[in-house]
Amino acid sequence: MLLVRHGLTPTTGIKLPGRAPGLHLSDEGRRQAEAAARRIGALRHVTAVYASPIDRARETAVPIAQSLGLPVRIERDLAELDVGEWTGLSLARARQRREWATIQQHPSGFRFPGGESFMECQTRMTAAIARFVERHRGGTIVAVSHADPIKLFAAYALGTPLDLFQRIVIATASITVVSWPRDIPGVLTVNSVDGDLTAYGLA
Repeated sequence: MLLVRHGLTPTTGIKLPGRAPGLHLSDEGRRQAEAAARRIGALRHVTAVYASPIDRARETAVPIAQSLGLPVRIERDLAELDVGEWTGLSLARARQRREWATIQQHPSGFRFPGGESFMECQTRMTAAIARFVERHRGGTIVAVSHADPIKLFAAYALGTPLDLFQRIVIATASITVVSWPRDIPGVLTVNSVDGDLTAYGLA
């Protein structure tokens, strides 16, 4: 399983875009998506490309799928964390809210008002990936998603408590590789931004 974060957007690191439509990749984000496509396109046994329905993820998935000659399959459970009433809030203002300390130190106990909890996001993400693995046994799968869902899944795969998931870093257009040799996930790399993916046993 290759988990790819979408490429850079004009608001990355500035706002919490959540699931709001209309946010597209920046020029640099498109270059990042093309670079990820070149890395993944060198692999021979990719059987499916899935993507979050949100614009920036779909736009990142398209060049990857094209490099492999595969369609993009939209999967709603790969969508961004639903931040509800915080959608569009600047990170500077978010950090000033009293809830910010809870989000960083005890995220398992927090739900975004009008949105979802980190635990709910982790549950839907792990369930989606389990479905992909069962559907494509023996193959390599690409799933294009967002920072928090990928971080939450990586925490699950690493056996890291949810309250420590914020320690994981997922850069734009990075690739996290997880294998399932015996129904137990094995993390091969997290947040890979360059290099040959065949170094992780992929071909």
